[in-house]
Amino acid sequence: MDALLERSHQLKQALIDFILDADDELAGALETYAAAQLRRGSGDTIQQELTIDSFAIEGKVGDKSPVDLFIQTHPELSPSDRQLLNNWHRSFMGLFAIVKILDDGFELMNWLTAKNYIIKFNNPKIQQEMSRLKEGEILLTRISPVTESYWTFSGPYTQMGKLGKPKLAVAIGNFKENYKSHLYSDAPDLLEEAWQSVLRYHQQFLEFFGSDEVTMPGYQLNKKIAELQEITTEKSLAAAGIDSSKSLAEIAEEAGVDEEEIKAAAEDMGADSKVVSQLLNNKTTTAKMVTSKVELPADLKKAEEVTALSHPRWGQMFLPTYTKIKTILAAEDWQSLEDSEKIIRHYLESKNINAFIWYRLAAEYPNSLEKILQTVLQRSDFNLQNDLNTLLQEYHKPLEPELPEIASVPVHLHNLFQEALGEVHKSKSKNKGQKKATKGFKTL
Repeated sequence: MDALLERSHQLKQALIDFILDADDELAGALETYAAAQLRRGSGDTIQQELTIDSFAIEGKVGDKSPVDLFIQTHPELSPSDRQLLNNWHRSFMGLFAIVKILDDGFELMNWLTAKNYIIKFNNPKIQQEMSRLKEGEILLTRISPVTESYWTFSGPYTQMGKLGKPKLAVAIGNFKENYKSHLYSDAPDLLEEAWQSVLRYHQQFLEFFGSDEVTMPGYQLNKKIAELQEITTEKSLAAAGIDSSKSLAEIAEEAGVDEEEIKAAAEDMGADSKVVSQLLNNKTTTAKMVTSKVELPADLKKAEEVTALSHPRWGQMFLPTYTKIKTILAAEDWQSLEDSEKIIRHYLESKNINAFIWYRLAAEYPNSLEKILQTVLQRSDFNLQNDLNTLLQEYHKPLEPELPEIASVPVHLHNLFQEALGEVHKSKSKNKGQKKATKGFKTL
């Protein structure tokens, strides 16, 4: 173990002690950060340690991170120490597969981006503890750079064992839900393309519907969304150099797969059969990302009316009560309307109602929304302009958009999902009477 690795361990311990011993703004920032993080996790010891580890890099006290404050308050640090600490801003959470066991660490692959890393142990204890791990096992952990050629474990890890493709797909879906900011954190090109796909879909939504807001019966909206999806797919196929005029049989033959197998996998996945078949043969396309399937949830397909909203960053939202809340906000006597307070509270409490929807309502009905919230919240001094963001944060609504569900996903993840579904489909064929398998990765 080289001196730089040993020093990285010493500095990390000193940084964690610095955070835990604080009794000023830093302590308050940790408490706030931890409360938000632990709501999403199990709250066990590993989760708590991961939270502190993440806070050290991602937390904020004013405009500085804890590691910035540590450097600032320790002038005795050498230039080498400072460089090492500053490099930790590139650390990230990932779901890693052990590709190869090395004498002093591992070669890991981040499943989210298919990027490989050389990871070296920075203390004997972690080396002894991880010596029992085998190739192919999956780890949920955070890694930090030491040099340009190798990294080290930043904090604790969760050992997930060797996962079959269906369970791995579920694990990736869970990671996406719990660590949204780290989805493609080590692949800015993939992240940028994912965001660009949201913008493109928004533009296609505007071209197709002529507005960023449409309301119609659920079954009708679902048909329209399917039509829009078909147009989007055609454009994606053309961009990837795929001839969409070919029959499924022709594409299946070129891909070297069975046509019926493609249809079955596509039906399970809710995807276009031609896209599935082309992706089974990656040699036919150079695309890095695959367009996500957009479809109304089953309950909304049966709804009397559903409003679809589109935004270039927040993505698409489908709301069965949007007309009702607008009616409430436009009414002279809103309390006389059925379920009015219940609907307002639903918009506050539901995780499906994001900040964008609130900003949209606030822009259209500022006066009535302020008065209604004063009544519902029993806060007579509530000021919409000054207090809305604080209220949204109180109800755990991010003020900035997170990568929406409609964003494109990397080809390797899409292929994993296909293969996972293929295994599930084969299992269902053998055991038709068994309960349908969970598809956790579908959230991607």
